[in-house]
Amino acid sequence: MGIYDLTVTAIDGSTRAMASYRGHTLLIVNVASACGYTPQYAGLEALYRKYKDAGLVVLGFPCDQFGHQEPGTDAEIQGFCTATYDVTFPMFSKIQVNGADAHPLYRLLKSQKKGALGLELIKWNFTKFLVGPTGTVLARYGPGDTPEAIEKDIRHLHEMGQWVNS
Repeated sequence: MGIYDLTVTAIDGSTRAMASYRGHTLLIVNVASACGYTPQYAGLEALYRKYKDAGLVVLGFPCDQFGHQEPGTDAEIQGFCTATYDVTFPMFSKIQVNGADAHPLYRLLKSQKKGALGLELIKWNFTKFLVGPTGTVLARYGPGDTPEAIEKDIRHLHEMGQWVNS
């Protein structure tokens, strides 16, 4: 099973096929509204706005598994993201990224690109996965890797023609 075989639930409750993102470069992030890394929403939105016409899509997946830092409902999360950071990139319903109830998308991402010491475990909010237009996980970034710091990798992919605008 690949990434494009999966479905996800958008923050408005609608179902979205990951296949709809085929041909795009994706930056998939587990996010939280009350985390020390929450200001990264601004950088994620900036990346999305800068590269979306070239085919980059940032996908935000709220997660409350780390220090109860995403306690709100989907509607509250959406309201916070819009009002505080003017988030326009796609947001999804709250999920789990670790454990027996981890969302299949995160099981796949973690299996394709392990973290520190070869572990699959997501250590905290704002772990990021860069996925190429064919669905291959290209890179995994820790929570401390800011959107500004990883822009060089995104820019490099774009300049090398590693993604297309579909």
